[in-house]
Amino acid sequence: MEKLENSLKFKTWLEELKKNQIHLNHYRELASIKKHNGEILFSFLEIDATSPESQKLPSSVLLRGHFVSVVTCLRDKDNKKRYYLLVKQRRVATGGFFYEHPAGMCDNETDPYKVALKEVEEETGLKIQKEDLFLLHEKILYSSPGLLDEAGYFFGCEIELPQRQIQEFQNKITGAKQENEYIQTFLCPEEEIFNYLQNSNGILATLLFQKKFLDTSRK
Repeated sequence: MEKLENSLKFKTWLEELKKNQIHLNHYRELASIKKHNGEILFSFLEIDATSPESQKLPSSVLLRGHFVSVVTCLRDKDNKKRYYLLVKQRRVATGGFFYEHPAGMCDNETDPYKVALKEVEEETGLKIQKEDLFLLHEKILYSSPGLLDEAGYFFGCEIELPQRQIQEFQNKITGAKQENEYIQTFLCPEEEIFNYLQNSNGILATLLFQKKFLDTSRK
């Protein structure tokens, strides 16, 4: 079973504190949730930390680590129509269905590109290469820095396929059953995307993706 101090999440968080000249006086591991393979998934810590201005930081932090999100776009080879390849699954926030871009935690993997390739294939069945990926933002973006260390690498990819092959990605059943993932793929026409997204990361990723192509068309 992985110890907190040996986890990449903890080490990365410590590095960020040092980079910002934060002195960690003390920490206490209140609770840790582990994956089926023994790796730490989440850790909730009570901390005593001081800033360079001699001010105390909030005393609680939830370590979740880095994640990737991949806006996966399939483009019709003939008419150039775009479809977002989304994943549909029930989420514990409400118990209802959420439509999201393929995504996943980096856990103990330091290369976000590897994680992005793996998550797209596992969640949608689409195999892509590293050269298909492009960053939507140069730096990682933090979800809720008041409590979470969680930060995301936002990627995009656009794959051109015949309409017949695009339709093969509709309603596929995927997901890691051992992690209680029950996923169904969904092809969303480009113009309907904001009718389906309910999570802020998904909306942000889509806007970054659209801006990328808008900026390209202006050049």
